[in-house]
Amino acid sequence: MCFVVVPLFTPCVACVCLVRRSMVTEEEMIRPKHAAPGDVIVLTKPLGTQVAVNLQQWRREPSNWELVSSLITHEQVEKAYLDATASMARLNQNGARLMHKYGAKAGTDVTGFGILGHLTNLAESQDLDVHMELHTLPILEHMDVVDKALGSMFKLLQGRSAETSGGLMVVLPAENAEAFIKEFKELDGNDAWLIGRVVDGNGSKTASIAEDVTVISV
Repeated sequence: MCFVVVPLFTPCVACVCLVRRSMVTEEEMIRPKHAAPGDVIVLTKPLGTQVAVNLQQWRREPSNWELVSSLITHEQVEKAYLDATASMARLNQNGARLMHKYGAKAGTDVTGFGILGHLTNLAESQDLDVHMELHTLPILEHMDVVDKALGSMFKLLQGRSAETSGGLMVVLPAENAEAFIKEFKELDGNDAWLIGRVVDGNGSKTASIAEDVTVISV
């Protein structure tokens, strides 16, 4: 890991910074490439932050608000925005620690590429030919309904909506998922969800969202 510390006061002619590096052993690292058929996928934060932030802005823009005023109230948008803000402000530290405890095979955060974009990147990084399928999407309340009514403007249900400071998408042995989710709730005070599975890739490394995907309203 490498990070940069910039002093509070810097000379006017130059920016002085200190670079620090830390080292870990191979055993302390979780390489994002060991997923195997039979593993499952867990997510530690809900989706829908992009939609929630945009709707909050639309509340002050009459022409945009008209597009959604029959679908959602100002109060519901405000709640979704506050929930999204709280989610974005949370660190992924607890999830990262539990990845080590429960034998994670692979993982990534979910940010600008959307959940399917990051899942595709993860699948393509595996040693084995696997297919990663999402059967469940935990989404901030009302955000999927609004996006669908807007003709999938944000592509939320298609897994392409950008997330800001999203959660960890963790590949675990199936037998460890329940314990991971339970302890995450105890440590973090928030839910994690079983959202997908890993199956044989039949010669390729791919990812998808199931046609009959289940949406959990968060």
